[in-house]
Amino acid sequence: MNNVTNARTQRRRGKPKGRHPHNRLSAAFVRSAPPGRHCDGNGLYLYVKKTGTRSWIQRLVVRGRKREIGLGSVVLVSLAEAREQALANRKLARAGGDPLAEKRRSLGVPTFAEAAGRVIEQKRAGWRSPKTARLWTRSLEMYAFPRLGNLPVSEITSGDVLETLSPIWHARPKVARAVRLRVRAVLEWAVAMDWRIDNPCDRLLPVLGPQHDVVTHRKALPHGEVAAAIAKVRAAKPGKVDTLAFEFLVLTAARGGEVRGAVWAEIDQGAGVWTIPASRTKTAREHRVPLSGRALEILDAARKQGKGESPIMFVNERGKPLTRKRPGRLLLSCGISAVPHGFRSSFRDWAAERTDHPREVVEAALAHVVQNKVEAAYLRTDLFERRRRLMEDWADYLEGGRASTGT
Repeated sequence: MNNVTNARTQRRRGKPKGRHPHNRLSAAFVRSAPPGRHCDGNGLYLYVKKTGTRSWIQRLVVRGRKREIGLGSVVLVSLAEAREQALANRKLARAGGDPLAEKRRSLGVPTFAEAAGRVIEQKRAGWRSPKTARLWTRSLEMYAFPRLGNLPVSEITSGDVLETLSPIWHARPKVARAVRLRVRAVLEWAVAMDWRIDNPCDRLLPVLGPQHDVVTHRKALPHGEVAAAIAKVRAAKPGKVDTLAFEFLVLTAARGGEVRGAVWAEIDQGAGVWTIPASRTKTAREHRVPLSGRALEILDAARKQGKGESPIMFVNERGKPLTRKRPGRLLLSCGISAVPHGFRSSFRDWAAERTDHPREVVEAALAHVVQNKVEAAYLRTDLFERRRRLMEDWADYLEGGRASTGT
């Protein structure tokens, strides 16, 4: 009786101690084995649940990690077939391969490049600019695909991502941060699709270490030199659309893309208001811009330039919007050491140094979002009328500066 009990106990414990078993099970035992795991050899186990369900499981060490691979039900996979597959898996693992990866490939697990394409398409509708999809694609193709592109998303390790990011982490910090977030998004999608159980990007920051990228501000002029810059541009290209667009940008302290994409439908000339829709602002919020008298004069000149034929306010010789690089080239050709966006900084410095306008009014004029959540919750006004006085003061300051230079 004791011998029978010991035999049953040994079988329930799974792999016996001592010599490694080899073909230990029999077909008859497979049909009648009690609940538990029963070792056959080569890491192959018969797994019998309490319900009587029977299946094959193989335990292997793959690339230094213990893994379990399901080989199927005994109804579908015979003992001989399970042994054959277990032996093949063990040989592959000893050669440095991954049997589980091979199995997933056979099930159609996408490569990283394929998954990235699906993620970009999934997100495309939510992006405000078509340029975003191009930026994602270009950065992943350049920095991620050489190492990760052909790997199944299920098999990408922290080491793979580390080797992808390390060459650029300190050399190109801003690019590296963007690439890491995009790689992480692709692998997070793989987790959601049950092709992974974790995201290796989440463990990398302590290993990659802190970045010490130097912040470089956009080139800007001191506010006392802005009027002279406007005069210089006017003299170089009097009445040209580039000149009008540049001066309008300075007077409104708007972003370059907002000015280049402005349409006449956004202008209420009688009320002196330019309403930029949320779809065209950086903050995804509608922004009303009070227009000074000089800004309205510029719009009259621009309307004559376009002859009222285009819905766009500032158009080039072919009736198209100004390109992104054209305003910068205008400043460069006039010898002005600043970029269009830098004039927002000039405006901000002027307001802080030469006026008593409250900080919140100036920040609202620049369409900056209130960072303090409590303050933002209570500040429901856009301070429009106070901003109108601010923008008129700015226009007067620039006009006075031009007068003092004799232009």
